[in-house]
Amino acid sequence: MSTTAALLAVFGVFLLALIILDIAMIVSLVRTGDERRQLMVWKASTLTLAAVMGSLILHIVESIIKVEAMAVNPFIILSVGAMTYFLSLLYYKKRYGD
Repeated sequence: MSTTAALLAVFGVFLLALIILDIAMIVSLVRTGDERRQLMVWKASTLTLAAVMGSLILHIVESIIKVEAMAVNPFIILSVGAMTYFLSLLYYKKRYGD
């Protein structure tokens, strides 16, 4: 197996993991639960929104400074949001217990 094929396989697995994270994030947000779970989801959602909005502000500032059109890939934003959401949700689950 060549190096290129191995890298493509790893990248494919990474993309699949990101797609699964995106779907799991939506399911997690829709699922109901007790007050403690709602608090954890609320805090994780707030942190994720702040991170995504911060990154978009940085992209806007960068495009203004460089005087060029803003090129933002929505899949990247969604994937980073999903990773941020699940990392913060794991943190709050550990902090508040689940």
